[in-house]
Amino acid sequence: MLQPLVHYGLHFGAIVLIAYFYDAKKWKFYWFILALTMLIDLDHLWATPIFEPNRCSINFHFLHTYIAWFFYVIGAVFIRHKLLKIIFIGLNFHLLTDSIDCLWNWYG
Repeated sequence: MLQPLVHYGLHFGAIVLIAYFYDAKKWKFYWFILALTMLIDLDHLWATPIFEPNRCSINFHFLHTYIAWFFYVIGAVFIRHKLLKIIFIGLNFHLLTDSIDCLWNWYG
């Protein structure tokens, strides 16, 4: 019961803080952009079954691979365009959240 609360709390709640610290004046806009990075989960549609509660997304779904994550980190570090940068930050945070979920499944 606690695991889904933490997982979705991070996916949708913690990004409020990221958006606020990124740009306090436009935090609602950046929260929306960060929430849109949840679209990365569309790659779950190619899995069988589409949803498996105990499956680790990291390195299973193609947008959740270590290679993809490498490019998300590069984008977050080196891209200067503010909108693109927050998208890459959101993708990184998404995968970090999913990694916490994997650890919870393995060790919790």
